Amino acid sequence: MGIIIALIVGAIIGWIAGIIVGKPIPGCIIGNIVAGVIGSWLGSELFGDFGPVIGGYAIIPSLVGAIIFVAIIGIISSMIKK
Repeated sequence: MGIIIALIVGAIIGWIAGIIVGKPIPGCIIGNIVAGVIGSWLGSELFGDFGPVIGGYAIIPSLVGAIIFVAIIGIISSMIKK
């Protein structure tokens, strides 16, 4: 049950990061999950684990890491489309 909650929280974090950045994430819900999970890992590595924890994710660093990851993916995808 814990993995399902982690995937749901990862999807929500990826979705929020996509809204903040303003770039759509390729792959819809799967892309949101991947962006949330990778962004959470990135945020934890860069900023540590602080703030509220839901589903095993520290929300604040996870969201910041996901925003960074989505921005990088948005830049790469816009370069590929040209």
